[in-house]
Amino acid sequence: MLSSPSLLSALFRLMRPHQWVKNVFVFAGLVFSQSWENTSLDCRVVLAFAAFCCASSLVYILNDWHDRASDALHPVKRNRPLASGAVSSFQALCLAAGLVAASLFLAASNRTLLVLLAMYVALNVAYSWRLKHVPVVDVSIIATGFMLRLLAGTVAVGIAPSRWLLLTGIFLTLFLGFCKRKAESFQEESTRRAVMAHYPKDLIDTFIATTMTATLTTYSLFATSAEAQLQHGQRLLYTVPVVVFGLLRYTYQVHCGRGDDVARDLLRDVWLLGAGALWLLIFLSSRF
Repeated sequence: MLSSPSLLSALFRLMRPHQWVKNVFVFAGLVFSQSWENTSLDCRVVLAFAAFCCASSLVYILNDWHDRASDALHPVKRNRPLASGAVSSFQALCLAAGLVAASLFLAASNRTLLVLLAMYVALNVAYSWRLKHVPVVDVSIIATGFMLRLLAGTVAVGIAPSRWLLLTGIFLTLFLGFCKRKAESFQEESTRRAVMAHYPKDLIDTFIATTMTATLTTYSLFATSAEAQLQHGQRLLYTVPVVVFGLLRYTYQVHCGRGDDVARDLLRDVWLLGAGALWLLIFLSSRF
């Protein structure tokens, strides 16, 4: 039987907190609208972020609970808390119930946010239990999850989302999804997702090239648009080369077999972290 510290550590790992970095999409609307001096708005966005952290951990727990038997036979996934027996099904479901309560509490005063959270959970449960085996549909659902986060940080808190922000977000999340599938294609056949058998390698490369081109095009159009020039001056224009570098660097990492876990690999590459820091430095600088 696990000691209390060991059990708490296993429960913490079960929530996959490193994946919470994906929820920073909630802050996109706040950043690009430059509304961060509005304390009330800041608080609403932070609450939306926290609610999505609870909801995303809930989805991971339900997925691991559903797949616990098959994961136990997997050479890598067998080390997950549920598959390894470090956490019992009862303990995992109790934690899941707690996350549901926490998510509802954080979003209780915002009906739109509650709807977006419900859509996110329902969509991801459908993905985990069935739709992750359907080519293209699987990545489209991943992208939709990111877009729901983005909408939670805009529509749900009263920020009008930019059409360019929405378009760039759609293509970027599709790009990241197909990159994830590409990285998984380098894994041993015994460890690959079942859906990979239906993805020709050349087709994934085409999807990556298409979505990366669309991301760069929409972001560049956004950076040079009258709307952006009025709100941000020339700053966004100077971030375009940084975005180009970041996407190219990430694509390189993916073709080296690193990228099956987007959150982990984004945080491990010093060049990607540097590009992110440089983008932020340019964006936060005074007007040119």
